[in-house]
Amino acid sequence: MTALIVGLGHPDRADDGVGAAVVDLLASRCPPDVEATTVDDPMSLIDVWSGAEYGVVVVVDAVVSGASPGTVRTMDVTSSPLPVPPGSAGGSHALGLAATIELARAIDRLPGRLVVVGVEVGTLRSGGALSAPVAASVPAAAQAALAAAAIR
Repeated sequence: MTALIVGLGHPDRADDGVGAAVVDLLASRCPPDVEATTVDDPMSLIDVWSGAEYGVVVVVDAVVSGASPGTVRTMDVTSSPLPVPPGSAGGSHALGLAATIELARAIDRLPGRLVVVGVEVGTLRSGGALSAPVAASVPAAAQAALAAAAIR
């Protein structure tokens, strides 16, 4: 059985591109039993993780929780919803990660184990690169994603 790491977000929206940055860093570091890919729309996650028998799916995404920019937090959301602060349900997406996870849960298309590695954003401006604190957190987020992808 393999694991899947998905970097969620758009690299042209400043810190929203952290998921893609983590997957780029992991491109040459993933063990043979770990696949890595990127998507920019949370709804596409359901198709990405469906149809294959992954032991675990890890989604790396920018989050807004009120922590300091660049803070990395790992959350197992297999049996409980992703915590979402009021007013941030969709983030920069029409339908956010939390809503997508709950939709997948409702239609019985959630992977057997689902972990979110969230990186606290600093900015989501269009056309910008990762902010300094988020860029500095990419190696830690990559390590957290690999640790979460370890098939138990």
